[in-house]
Amino acid sequence: MNSSCYTVAMDLGVCQLRNFSISFLSSLLSADVKLDNSSSGASVVAIDNKIEQAMDLVKSHLMYAVREEVEVLKEQIKELIERNSQLEQENTLLKTLASPEQMAQFQAQVQTGSPPAPPAAATPGPPSIVSFVQTTSHSSGPSA
Repeated sequence: MNSSCYTVAMDLGVCQLRNFSISFLSSLLSADVKLDNSSSGASVVAIDNKIEQAMDLVKSHLMYAVREEVEVLKEQIKELIERNSQLEQENTLLKTLASPEQMAQFQAQVQTGSPPAPPAAATPGPPSIVSFVQTTSHSSGPSA
């Protein structure tokens, strides 16, 4: 199956349905159905049964695709919750390690929307905050 046809599991199910053999569905619908004037009521019932079988098959394929997509989304949510927790811990740590001057400077940058200034050598406060954040963000948590 061509992997460029789909990007998520739901698309996979739709792609599978598109590639589903039309001849199979047509043979399923026409099998054991004889169009005869004397048994038209029976042939209508047989056609209805074949249509119902085909619809059940399509439904099962779609349900499978939806279940797969739900599993993928659950995993993404779990990863995002873990990443959010990690970032909240880093944020709390940085707030405790930053001096009041650094916090005031940061708040001013947030309000004006300007990019953060590079750390100056004469800035008061712990000089290792930036290097500490870089090492913890690279060494903690699972890598994607």
